[in-house]
Amino acid sequence: AQCTYSQLQQLSANYVASRASGSISAFSSAIYTENSKPATLSTSVLAQPLRIDNNRSLHDTAACATYTELIITNPAHPYVIGTQIHWTQAGEASQIETLITDAGDWLFNATGTLTWARREDWSTIPEARRDTREVIKAGADAYLDLFSEKSTVVAWGTPCARLEGGIYTGQGLPTDSCNLGVPSRVVYMTNRRYIIDETVGAVDVFLSFGGCSTGRPDSHEFRLENGKLRFIHTITVM
Repeated sequence: AQCTYSQLQQLSANYVASRASGSISAFSSAIYTENSKPATLSTSVLAQPLRIDNNRSLHDTAACATYTELIITNPAHPYVIGTQIHWTQAGEASQIETLITDAGDWLFNATGTLTWARREDWSTIPEARRDTREVIKAGADAYLDLFSEKSTVVAWGTPCARLEGGIYTGQGLPTDSCNLGVPSRVVYMTNRRYIIDETVGAVDVFLSFGGCSTGRPDSHEFRLENGKLRFIHTITVM
């Protein structure tokens, strides 16, 4: 089902507002999974009011879907949350997949995540310079394929910065690189689910980090500019 961009912008804004209030009434009919397992929305973190410090969303008109990154630094309980939502053309949430990370998850540091995320430019790309859905998806897939096939050619951009948990690879230099190596062992990145937003050159991929049966619930989000990787955000549940 296709949706308009403005419709999805309103839906993602409603989602963020409802996370701040803890209201779930608009999402009660959706199939809900949390950290890749079936869950009950009414007893989840998303049913609690959250003091959100930063949010950013992708809007996929072809899939009628959104991805939203929430950063909560509240000392009482900080979180970094990534959520993919599929919507009906009538604007109802049909499926919600969320990854909720907090203390103990991979490189978790919400304050660090907030600091670096706020410095990045994920603004709209002029239409004439936008990459196609296919190019954006291929850029993400090549990076993820590199973990299992070490000869994969990746469209590295320069500069490029990776925000992994609360750890940032960028130093604000024009030579910053994301080509900093991946584990030497073979790691399969399977069960990929994509939300693609050409207007900002971005794709979010939910996946199993390490294979379907034993892999970690994971999100890798990419921004490409001129066909090259510019930013990478990861959320990994341990």
